[in-house]
Amino acid sequence: MSLMIRLKRLGTKKKPHSRIVVLEKSSGRDSREIDNIGFYDPTKNPPYTKVDKPKAEKWLASGAQLSETVKSIFKKQGIF
Repeated sequence: MSLMIRLKRLGTKKKPHSRIVVLEKSSGRDSREIDNIGFYDPTKNPPYTKVDKPKAEKWLASGAQLSETVKSIFKKQGIF
């Protein structure tokens, strides 16, 4: 079972926001998540980001991979 930390899209049309979640790599974008570790809203200026750092570090230590978008979010937050 390969795990991935990526975004799960929420919100309505033209008002997107996302959760940062842990999912199996083969599951779809809106599938049921294993764990919810944060929130990302790109519509704010600057984009609003909230990440539970201990949870994120725990999942990274257990071998979860990051998507490109989440990797850039984590770099800005100082987690990765």
